[in-house]
Amino acid sequence: MELSKRVSLLEPSETLAIAAKAKELQAKGIDVVSLSAGEPDFDTPGFIKEAAAQALLKGATKYTPATGTIELREAIVRKFQRDQGLTFPADQIIVSSGAKHSLFNVFFTLLNEGDQVLIPAPYWLSYSAMVTLAGGVSVIVPTTEATQFKLTPDVLRKSITPRTKILVLNSPSNPTGAVYSKEEFEGLVEVLKDYPKIQIVSDEIYEKLIFDGLKHISIASLNPEIAQRTVIVNGHSKAYAMTGWRLGYTACPNKEIAKAISSLQSHSTSNPTSFAQAGGVVALDRGDEEAARMCKVYEKRRDLFYNLISAIKPLKPFRPQGAFYLFVNISETGFNSSDLIQKLLEEAHVATIPGKPFGSDSHIRMSFATSEEKLEEAARRLSRWFASR
Repeated sequence: MELSKRVSLLEPSETLAIAAKAKELQAKGIDVVSLSAGEPDFDTPGFIKEAAAQALLKGATKYTPATGTIELREAIVRKFQRDQGLTFPADQIIVSSGAKHSLFNVFFTLLNEGDQVLIPAPYWLSYSAMVTLAGGVSVIVPTTEATQFKLTPDVLRKSITPRTKILVLNSPSNPTGAVYSKEEFEGLVEVLKDYPKIQIVSDEIYEKLIFDGLKHISIASLNPEIAQRTVIVNGHSKAYAMTGWRLGYTACPNKEIAKAISSLQSHSTSNPTSFAQAGGVVALDRGDEEAARMCKVYEKRRDLFYNLISAIKPLKPFRPQGAFYLFVNISETGFNSSDLIQKLLEEAHVATIPGKPFGSDSHIRMSFATSEEKLEEAARRLSRWFASR
């Protein structure tokens, strides 16, 4: 059987392979401290679960509109107005089965064969895979710790070609935790004004997980022209600890894009789970206090874990201002990221994620979405392992 060329271009997920290896060791009775999770370790707040349970008991078990219930789309409209001062009609909001699904829809809707997508690195590994499946070409734009892993106006301008169709922005970032300021986004806006055909895809899934008193900024909120070229993707998974609920959403700048995504989704997955959407409404309308509480815990863990890992030679962590990851420079260890994470898993029994799939083989990613006790134990194991070499 001949597989499609696009699927054949995809590489197996190293992150899933590490997760499988960790489970294999745990099945043998080996105590593995996992720092690989890309999801909150908190349970979904009870009042959100109760809303979904009540909807289920009341018979919310049928199809909804393919783009999501009007109640959830209107709650999303309220959220954008409240948080970013952005106004969207409800028919320009598309609810999907997770933010990943939303991004998939966007790339398939906007890209033609050979269109280029600028992706600042380090980047969430699925961006480039989705672009490939949609027939586009990923142009990876390296950033460095000198710029706090953020794209600068000069680098952006030099990266644009006549084939550039989309710029992907992710703030706060996975895997680095970097957060763009208003002034940094304004610098990018000045460049983008000169290239009116470029669309911006703004992944804002970690917007509620931001530290140091900073405020999340959406690039769409800074300039009316840029707002008309920006597709915003967000979801419930990180802010409200709802990863398994599979609720993501897209805010489209115009009805043309919204209609196209709606058509695509109607012929693929159709609507997200009906009763999950009822919980999604309550999360957006009443969940920010809980999101803020969880964020404070993450910030405390960030401070603890950053200090612990900073004390381990030769590891050099980047201090994140959002999300729940440490992106750790391993260039002085003598290993590439794939080899090192295998060593750490098999010998130190600490599961981490290689940086190579994220665009940097000189880094590994460690999640602090786990208890302080586990973070301290992981640091002890890593310290002993590196000291023994």
